[in-house]
Amino acid sequence: MAKTALLAKLTAKEGMRDDLLAVIADLGMSNVAGEPGTEIYAVHKDQNDADVVWFYELYSDQDALATHGGSDQMKVVGKAMGEFMAARPELIFLDPAAAKGLDF
Repeated sequence: MAKTALLAKLTAKEGMRDDLLAVIADLGMSNVAGEPGTEIYAVHKDQNDADVVWFYELYSDQDALATHGGSDQMKVVGKAMGEFMAARPELIFLDPAAAKGLDF
């Protein structure tokens, strides 16, 4: 099966990006550690917007993405992040084509 990727933009309430990042560090990162199909789960701070966080996620296949998104732990993470979010996450689904350091 083909790998699948996700680019997610999370916009925190004004001045609450660090709070949002703390939830991601405390709950989100520990959750993905046990997901064998989650190959990359990288969080980035936007350099031009102090309230925005970006995720790049790479999964072994669509089933791995569905397992991640549908897990009970991700529901806990989503609820915990909710109090710091200004809007719903913006999700862009991708089909990887080429990359340095990654096999497709």
